[in-house]
Amino acid sequence: MEIDPDAPYLGCKEIFIKASPKDVWKLQSDINKWCEWQPRISMSKLDGPLAVGSVFHWNAGGLNITSTLREVKPNKRIGWTGTAFGTRARHIYTFRSQKNGTLVVAEESLDGWLAKLMKIVMPKFLEESMDFSLKTLKDNAEGGRKKK
Repeated sequence: MEIDPDAPYLGCKEIFIKASPKDVWKLQSDINKWCEWQPRISMSKLDGPLAVGSVFHWNAGGLNITSTLREVKPNKRIGWTGTAFGTRARHIYTFRSQKNGTLVVAEESLDGWLAKLMKIVMPKFLEESMDFSLKTLKDNAEGGRKKK
């Protein structure tokens, strides 16, 4: 799976986390618990096993999203596609083992009329959203801090 290089809104961010790929993977891949530690996610429910083709539903920032897992490589990579009002997304997290931790690379592409509008009206939205998500993942993987 790859992000859509032709999408109007693209992002790629990375962060170093002082935790093993296994620990970071466990946190990021437990979709049913996203809403417990990610402040911008109010609901998350995986309908089936953590496997390619499984669907999950979640709410981020008031937006209901339906996503399908497209890639599941334990401790290495997870990717999904999703649809929400006026938007189609592709999101990939890659976990690379490093000395004393994990380098997490997040890539995302957004397409659709709402994504095109957001790119114009809120040009830093995707970058800021990805930064926030990665920082939240880091904080929770390193310190186990719970959602407030």
